[in-house]
Amino acid sequence: MTPMGQNGSMSQGALEFDEQQESADATLTVSQLIDEINGSLADRFGRGVWVSGEIKGFRPATGKHLYFDLVEERNGQRAVISVAFFMGVQTRLRPKLAQANLELADGVKVRIFGALDMYAPTGRVSFKMNDLDPRFTLGDLAAQREDVIRRLQATGRFAANQETYLAPVPLNVGLVTSIDSAAYNDFVKHLDTAGIGFRVVELDARMQGEECPGMVSAGIRRFGARGDIDVIVVIRGGGSKNDLAWFDNEQIALAIMDSPLPVLTGIGHEIDRHIADDVAYESFKTPTAVADRLIEQVLAFRQDAESVWDAITARVAAVVDAGSGQLDGIAHRIARATRAVVERSDERLSGSARRLAPLAASVVNQALTRTATAQQRLVVATRTHVSR
Repeated sequence: MTPMGQNGSMSQGALEFDEQQESADATLTVSQLIDEINGSLADRFGRGVWVSGEIKGFRPATGKHLYFDLVEERNGQRAVISVAFFMGVQTRLRPKLAQANLELADGVKVRIFGALDMYAPTGRVSFKMNDLDPRFTLGDLAAQREDVIRRLQATGRFAANQETYLAPVPLNVGLVTSIDSAAYNDFVKHLDTAGIGFRVVELDARMQGEECPGMVSAGIRRFGARGDIDVIVVIRGGGSKNDLAWFDNEQIALAIMDSPLPVLTGIGHEIDRHIADDVAYESFKTPTAVADRLIEQVLAFRQDAESVWDAITARVAAVVDAGSGQLDGIAHRIARATRAVVERSDERLSGSARRLAPLAASVVNQALTRTATAQQRLVVATRTHVSR
């Protein structure tokens, strides 16, 4: 506290002391302080520093500066730094990201280069991103994938879904995908063009992002619990490595392994395979290829059925032909036997006729003689009766 005189006024000695103190301790304005901070940061880190962490709060926008947080979780503690990703840097780094088939998004672990800066209008320190290392992200994705595979293989059920039964006519399809996507339209239209009569039951799900594992796995389990589904199909239309990396998620893999129904995947990438592909009953490069597989299954059954029917028809025809031949033989034998019997009967009748002819003539002559004698007696009797 500044010493006061007896009458309450500040003493001359105190005023002199305050002036000396002010001259000894320089006072900075806010902007000067911020300049000093930025200068110290530049002196400490030079042209910049590499920092690694996980992206959070990323909101892509075309033609705008982007801002997100770089986060580290360790021992229950959370460390966060704000990152500014300016348009010019985005344009410069776009080819590098495309070459690695990567996209920045929430949940992606990155190693980025930049400089710390305190922004005077807000007093906020941020990290101005200037470069990134795609190999770090790719390596992290690969390492996470290998960890998941090891855990799944340790269960002894890695190939469980491949041992399920695919119906010969899988007309009832449980489809897990984003129903607003090109993958959905390609798959459904391709089935329709076959003219077979598939029944598709859809379940809309996010196919990337933090909601993806929960929604996809829930859809697989829900279809597996139904009694009117023959096969489950999981499809999406391709994307960047980190977008597709959601299908290396353990939650999705476990849902496929637990499914009592076969699961066909069409994640939509020509080169990379994912854990969902490895544990599925069968995997395909595109949604259309999955549709082709189902169509071929039904057509193969129909072809087999027609082949069996043709074989049955041919067998029946052969049996009928053989039976007809046997009947013809029996008919010929009956005809020959009948002719023989008739001929023998004719002979017996002819013999009897020959024997009866003389006897008949004798009987007739005897009858005529008896008739004549009777006639004469009748005449005599008549005469006697009318005489006087």
